[in-house]
Amino acid sequence: MIKIVQQNTKLDLLSILKETGAIMEGHFKLTSGFHSQHYLQCAKLLQYPDKTYKIVKEIPDIIGKDICSSTQTIISPAIGGILFGYMVAYEMGKKMIFAERKKDKMEIRRGFEISEGENLIIAEDVITTGGSVKEIIDICAEKKANIKAVVSIVNRSENADFNEVPFFYLIKFDIDKYAPSDCPLCKNNVELDYPGSKKNN
Repeated sequence: MIKIVQQNTKLDLLSILKETGAIMEGHFKLTSGFHSQHYLQCAKLLQYPDKTYKIVKEIPDIIGKDICSSTQTIISPAIGGILFGYMVAYEMGKKMIFAERKKDKMEIRRGFEISEGENLIIAEDVITTGGSVKEIIDICAEKKANIKAVVSIVNRSENADFNEVPFFYLIKFDIDKYAPSDCPLCKNNVELDYPGSKKNN
């Protein structure tokens, strides 16, 4: 079952996610290791720039004018956050860069630079554990840059905490999940799929 916990948008975002196939049904292994009958794959939404842009246009109002006006750069974790981050940057008139994983560690590469005192917003499509976002926060702290906010389309975390950095999102879901030893889908021999970009065993 999927339950909307909180929605911070005037759009019927759940319907948009369903019609683009972003909400998948089956038997999935989540990043946390739990199993679920549903999986959220925002890449399927991001296939459609027109639908994505409808969502992105609401981001500045949700974040607030003060944070938007003081921000110079949008940064996203690769791969999932890149398209969303790019469209957020376009809507806000900002520069956009991304961090990518190398040998299990997030890094700034490809000639991108973060300057001391630079103000950034982290844009991610879906936040579950928040691990990649926290790595980017640490990278920016090493550069003595400032993270003004974290923003995502979907908040799938139970209690994401980025310390003093405010976290904004359009919708928060509660999706039923099961420990592997207790999973009714496993008991019914439904084939297990792991659609995430970061594999675990």
